Amino acid sequence: MIRDEKGYASMELTNITQYLTATAAQIGLKALGALALWIIGSWLISFAVRITERAMINSKVDPTIIRYVGSGLSITLKVLLCIGILGFFGIQTTTFAALLAALGLAIGTAWGGLLANFAAGAFLVVLRPFKVGDQITAGGVTGKVEEIGLFVTTINTLENVRTFIGNNRIFSDNIHNYTANPYRRVDCIARLDLRFDYDTTISMIKERVSKVPNVLSEPEPVIGIDRFTALGPLLAVRPYCHNEHYPQVYLDTNHAINEALVEIDGYQSGRPQR
Repeated sequence: MIRDEKGYASMELTNITQYLTATAAQIGLKALGALALWIIGSWLISFAVRITERAMINSKVDPTIIRYVGSGLSITLKVLLCIGILGFFGIQTTTFAALLAALGLAIGTAWGGLLANFAAGAFLVVLRPFKVGDQITAGGVTGKVEEIGLFVTTINTLENVRTFIGNNRIFSDNIHNYTANPYRRVDCIARLDLRFDYDTTISMIKERVSKVPNVLSEPEPVIGIDRFTALGPLLAVRPYCHNEHYPQVYLDTNHAINEALVEIDGYQSGRPQR
C-alpha cells in the first residue's frame, strides 16, 4: 500500500513537472514571438513614418506639419502594436482597449498639464505663430526652432543648448518671432562725453556704423539721445540688419562705436590718429 501511494505521488510529481516545463516552453516561445513582433513592428513603423514624411516633403508640406504628423503617427502605431502583442499573448484586446481608455482618462485627469501641452501643440501647428527654422523668444528661451512636438517644442539656443519647452507654456506666453519680418533693429548704447560736440559725434558714429558688414542702408541707422545721466547723455545707436546677422552685427556695431569715440577723443585732445 505504501508503494502504491509513493507510485501515485511520483506519477503526480512527474505530471506537474511536465506541465510546468510545457507551460514554460510555451511562454518562452510566445515571449520570443512577442519580441520578434516588436522588433519587426517597430521597423515597419519607422519605415511607414519615413515614407509618409518623404511623401509630404515631395508635396512641399511645411516642415513644422511634417514633424508634427510624423510624431503623432509614430506614437499611434506603437500603441496599436502594443495592443496587437498583448492579443498575441491571449489578452482580450477589446478589454484592454477599454482599460487603456479608462487609464488614459485617469492619467489625463491627474496630468491635466500633459493634455494642455498636447492641445497647445495642435494650436501652434494650426495658428502658426512660428515654424521650424524660425528664430524666436518663447517661454523665456531665445533660439532657433528645431521641432514642434506633440507635447514639447525643441529650441536650440544661441549658446547651442538644446532646450525643450512645454507647448502650453509657449502658447500661454508672449511669442517673439524675429524671422517673420525681413529685418531687425540692433539696439546699442554709447555714452557721450560732455566735452564732445553732439553733431560731430553723431556724424562720425553713423559713418562708422554704416560701414559695418551686413548693416542695411535702408532703413538707415538711427542715432539720437536716449536719456541723460550725470556723466553725460546716452546715445541710442540703432542700425538694422537681417535676423541671421544680428549677433555679429551687434558686436561689430559696438566695436565701431568704440572706434568712433576713440577717434573723437583724439581730435579733442589733439593727439595724432592712427
